[in-house]
Amino acid sequence: MMRVGIDIGGTKTQAVALADSGEIAASVTLPTMRGEDAVLATTTSSVVALAATAGRELGEFSSIGIGIPGHVDRVGGRVRNAVNLGVRSLELGPALRERFGIPVEIDNDVTAAAAGAAHLMSLSGTVAFLNLGTGLAAGIVVDGVAWRGQAGAAGEIGHLPVDPHGLECPCGQRGCLETIASGAGLRRAWPAGGAHPGRGLVRAMESGDADARRAFEGLVSGAAGCVRILALSIDPQTIVIGGGLSRLGEPLRQALGATLREWSGTSPFIADLKLPERVQFLPENTPAAAVGAALVSRT
Repeated sequence: MMRVGIDIGGTKTQAVALADSGEIAASVTLPTMRGEDAVLATTTSSVVALAATAGRELGEFSSIGIGIPGHVDRVGGRVRNAVNLGVRSLELGPALRERFGIPVEIDNDVTAAAAGAAHLMSLSGTVAFLNLGTGLAAGIVVDGVAWRGQAGAAGEIGHLPVDPHGLECPCGQRGCLETIASGAGLRRAWPAGGAHPGRGLVRAMESGDADARRAFEGLVSGAAGCVRILALSIDPQTIVIGGGLSRLGEPLRQALGATLREWSGTSPFIADLKLPERVQFLPENTPAAAVGAALVSRT
């Protein structure tokens, strides 16, 4: 039987049907609407549309896994404070179980992305997925099993304060990494970039925009710091970089590698960690979070 995996993002909801072999059998993408009722309706519609696309009856799906931002109660199937979705509190799991009559699991979207990346990229051992998006967080998978920690906070490196006198973070602390290495941080550092600064950042740098260059350098330094923190804390074999800002592509890849090599050149200890060799970028248009959500019942 096929498993369903759904990635509920701020702008789109992507659903995949995963065969027993682990292959993607079908996929659909719908626009995400804001608010509790709208998110539930979109998620429900994505399952129905996926069944039609796969040529299957709804009863032929064995389970539904969902990756969603916000505070996730995996036991109760509830998500709270998913700000980008306009969701304060939604019992998503129970509602979908009642609608479809099959098991439903929900998980943090970045944790799901880590599981999906490890599966799709055939990565083994400990894998960290560094999500450079509107916010900043990491998901961690150890030998194919998601590691969430006692309170589900494992990987929340975006809220590690690195400057006690820095900018205030939405979490209430000051100087968090997320204020630097994220889409939100990039907007503050380069207001001219508008609501989605990543789209025009490289072009602006190439045109000689000094503010864009400084913002990019801050992003690179913050992302490199995240790689170093992950290596020094959980020591993963692979650190996969994904999220919207990873679409900066080759300029980000080259600058990140150069920064890590520079740090290695001044510290034999850091050099021994071989940080540049651990970093991989998630291939563009890879449905890591949706696939990982389908696998969530295993972990």
